[in-house]
Amino acid sequence: KYKGVGKRMKIEIMCGSFNPIHNAHLMMAQAAYEQYKLDEIWFMVSPQNPLKTKAELWSDELRLQLVELSISDYPRFRASDFEFHLPRPSYSVYTLEKLREAYPDREFYFIIGSDNWERFGRWYQSERIIKENQLLIYPRPGFPVKEEELPETVRLVHSPVFEISSTFIREALSAGKDIRYFLHPRVWEAIKKDNIRL
Repeated sequence: KYKGVGKRMKIEIMCGSFNPIHNAHLMMAQAAYEQYKLDEIWFMVSPQNPLKTKAELWSDELRLQLVELSISDYPRFRASDFEFHLPRPSYSVYTLEKLREAYPDREFYFIIGSDNWERFGRWYQSERIIKENQLLIYPRPGFPVKEEELPETVRLVHSPVFEISSTFIREALSAGKDIRYFLHPRVWEAIKKDNIRL
């Protein structure tokens, strides 16, 4: 799927429900991309987060479509349905393992929010993820990170803290609010055109 890529490219993997994708996702990915001199960012849409119920999610196809719309004008960003083809629920430890198998010439950086880092011990085989992968932590409001206490394979993204969340987006849409400046213009237009609400 990602042919023609040079050897040992540095790829940032941002896994998430993207329910829906919003501007904070794009800004955080861009901040990590610039700080760590990465080559590409793959927005990997998760079909089912083990810590969320299926009822909370928009359809896999819709969430992937909105990611594609939001990044279509930036060649360093890619939308990925890689997890759609893995057993469910999709645990990050297995996703990263399969990525390394599928793309042995890539160097992957797995990025998560500091809110997820705080509860990272709840993740399936979290110690293995830290041992086998490089992690980037981006700041989330209310979840400070002590950079000096991070494991060797975990680094902090230095970026402003953004308080936009997908939950806020969905609730605002359900209330009929105009939130066009929280979303990529193409995503906003698609949502308005199809009257998408939770």
